[in-house]
Amino acid sequence: MVSLKKKKNHIKSAKEVISLEINALKSLRNSLNESFNKAVNEITRCQSKVILCGVGKSGLIAQKIAATLSSVGTPSFYLSAGDSSHGDLGSISRKDILILISYSGQTNELRNIIQYANRNKITLIGIVSKKNSILYKAADIKLLLPQVKESAEIIPTSSTTSQLALGDALAISAMKVKKFNKLDFKKIHPAGNLGAQLKTVEEIMLTGEKIPFVNENLKMKKAIKILSNKKLGILIARNKKKITTGIITDGQIRRFNQKNIDLLNLKVKNIMTRNPVSINKDALAVKAISLMNNKKITSLCVFNEKSKSKTIGVLHIHNILRSNIS
Repeated sequence: MVSLKKKKNHIKSAKEVISLEINALKSLRNSLNESFNKAVNEITRCQSKVILCGVGKSGLIAQKIAATLSSVGTPSFYLSAGDSSHGDLGSISRKDILILISYSGQTNELRNIIQYANRNKITLIGIVSKKNSILYKAADIKLLLPQVKESAEIIPTSSTTSQLALGDALAISAMKVKKFNKLDFKKIHPAGNLGAQLKTVEEIMLTGEKIPFVNENLKMKKAIKILSNKKLGILIARNKKKITTGIITDGQIRRFNQKNIDLLNLKVKNIMTRNPVSINKDALAVKAISLMNNKKITSLCVFNEKSKSKTIGVLHIHNILRSNIS
């Protein structure tokens, strides 16, 4: 076992790798031209699918870009270069856009795909580093990556970083053109942490019989029984027109009891807090958390934009925690 004293410090090597990749990204940024605009325009106008393909490390990058495009509103999938020549070319239609990624642009596995695209007049976008390559010459839109220094001569590092960054730039630019927003994202990404963060108040609030409504003129003796039965620690007070007039918390009741006041014979409106903190049902649940934290409360009344004076739901901190929202 090597002793700690003899262990080599690898930070210098790591910094060299990262510096080379930073330089590659700077070169990429400076190289962007009208071809990039054309590629984004084609992607946003596409009425079908965007298909990505590459071989080796470029293939892995193609898979990631396809996933990113699909996540931000552009239907995409990855096509295996090896399988394409054994029937999978049939998955490409004339309305599709084909993005081929290759450092050299000469990869044998891509030749059949290039020929198929040209023969069937399928829009071909080439992401390539070699200008005199088959892919560069055949592509309808040529995205030429700058020549970069790799961290190691035997594997691509800086070049694949450039490919990935360019793919992200295409995806996000297309997303902005389509005005794809958080709510759109939520529709196609309902699960996981990101999906949870995009839940609206309406999706997790309590409604109907679960809301602890009481009339503002009700005696506290009866109101306390409702408070106990609903088990939310709050009461929402309303008038005869069902307009929300106030809120009572179990904390308020405890404080009144300490004052030796005949609480049970008081009316709800005598001790309620008027103008309770409320939130729109369409607001994101994360906004509700922020509001609760700022106001130092654990529950919110929920209203509909059409009638802000009427409570249609209650959001308790427990609802938020159960939904894995933070």
